[in-house]
Amino acid sequence: MVNLKINNIPVEVEEGATILEAARKAGVRIPTLCYLKDINAIGACRMCVVEVKGARSLCAACVYPVNEGMEVFTSTPKVLESRRTTLELILSDHNKSCLSCVRSGNCELQSLCNEYGVDQSRFTGATNNEPKDESTCYLVRDNTKCILCRRCVAACRNQQVAVIGPNARGFDTHIGCAFEMNLSDVPCVACGQCIVSCPTGALKEKEEIPAVEAALADPNKVVVVAPAPAVRAALGEEFGLPIGTNVEGKMVTAMRRLGFDKVFDVDFGADLTIMEEGTEFIERLTHGGKLPMITSCSPGWIKYCEHYYPDMLDNLSSCKSPMQMYGAVIKTYFAEKNGLDPRNIFVVGVMPCTAKKFEKGRDDENAAGVPDVDAVLTTRELARMIKNHGIMFTELPDSEFDAPLGMSTGAGVIFGATGGVMEAALRTVVEILEKKPLKKLDFDDVRGIEGVKEASYMVAGKKVNVAVASGLSNAKKVLDAVKNGEKDYHFIEIMCCPGGCVNGGGQPIQPASVRQDIDLRAARAKALYSQDAEMPMRKSHENPAVKELYDTYLEKPGSHKAHRILHTSYVRRGK
Repeated sequence: MVNLKINNIPVEVEEGATILEAARKAGVRIPTLCYLKDINAIGACRMCVVEVKGARSLCAACVYPVNEGMEVFTSTPKVLESRRTTLELILSDHNKSCLSCVRSGNCELQSLCNEYGVDQSRFTGATNNEPKDESTCYLVRDNTKCILCRRCVAACRNQQVAVIGPNARGFDTHIGCAFEMNLSDVPCVACGQCIVSCPTGALKEKEEIPAVEAALADPNKVVVVAPAPAVRAALGEEFGLPIGTNVEGKMVTAMRRLGFDKVFDVDFGADLTIMEEGTEFIERLTHGGKLPMITSCSPGWIKYCEHYYPDMLDNLSSCKSPMQMYGAVIKTYFAEKNGLDPRNIFVVGVMPCTAKKFEKGRDDENAAGVPDVDAVLTTRELARMIKNHGIMFTELPDSEFDAPLGMSTGAGVIFGATGGVMEAALRTVVEILEKKPLKKLDFDDVRGIEGVKEASYMVAGKKVNVAVASGLSNAKKVLDAVKNGEKDYHFIEIMCCPGGCVNGGGQPIQPASVRQDIDLRAARAKALYSQDAEMPMRKSHENPAVKELYDTYLEKPGSHKAHRILHTSYVRRGK
């Protein structure tokens, strides 16, 4: 342990800690811009500078290690003037159209400028006029709002993708792809972790609100919406509710007030996924199919596999994701049952994920001859729609999803957390193979926010080895271990985003100061596990709406008709 003083406040921290960490323990906030816990610590922005007694110059608190007897001062006139000047220099080359920026009110640069009372016009001169990169269907990059903090670069590197970085030098430095290629021309996986890492409005999802609003205004369209499990655990943050608040009831009410004809639940699609995926796993396990089988729920992970591990595509489950299954069932079963033309049904998914915007346009995702899903809104986009319509979210009463495709189990709910798909699958697979009810439904070994989790279970006399990985850096570790013969798994769950969908690229953006103290992954996941624990049905194969779907339409899990509607295919993509 090391003893030091922060603003004359004694504090004791572990050896190796930084001044920034010591200050937080002393109850002192030091502003940051480039720093992001567990993502980026490079001391580049110079907002966190402090005075250290005996040092010749100001020191960057986010990277400067503490030592015994150190005395640190965080708000001297010299420090405050340095931070103010840094902000004014950033503003000298910054697109200041704050009133129309999607991040206005939730921009770390804007907040610091207000806090320090900066003069936005103190420094004038040349400005950056780079065109936007709008080449993908899921993301927009506007470098006129970029502050070169490199958080996005670090997030992309941490995901083992690394398709963006600083190009050129000096005043011409900007974030881009190699050889100035468009983002659509490089192996980006659409995860959106760059967006939730960005402190300003330089990165945002490609908005689909206008398309949804147009469909809602069209009297000839039946507009159906359904949220993913993780959305209910995070949407409340956009309205000032504590992180980890489950707002399912208010969310459903808000969707109805927006004018959607039916409000269903992608949790139903999650239960359906377990029926198909579980059947597929049992078939592979008992009849010598390709193992390990790997889950296919996460479109960012699927795109990563197609780009970087194309030799393992046969290991992927052929199941569509829960969102795509939900859309496919709407435009086949629901359409036939209600005498509707699939072309007149507009299916909207509300997702914690930007990769879903890419997924809906993939080949082999059109069970009725038209796209299974027509539009994808992120959690943030749904919040903007609610605000734009003047709906007072926190004052709304709770309501329930529409039947039958709004009916789900606890197994469907936990899909939003890393390990949730594996646990949901095990609840069903073990009962089917053992031919008896499980005594304990909680598979604690696959829970938690660790990047890689392993477990082995005896199922019907056979040892089944499973692994769970979240974040593509951890996915790479698991896949390399399998390829090298170091690990012998039967079933692997992989989620693209660290912590799973609760930490997806389409979720509410929290500033670095909040992420320093609160683990968003754990807080949001807790909301889903709490809901699961309270639900009367916690196993996918118990869902009566799923049973009816098979009895009256799909025949049985894994049937030819189920494969035609609920399964898909993959493609090899170049790096």
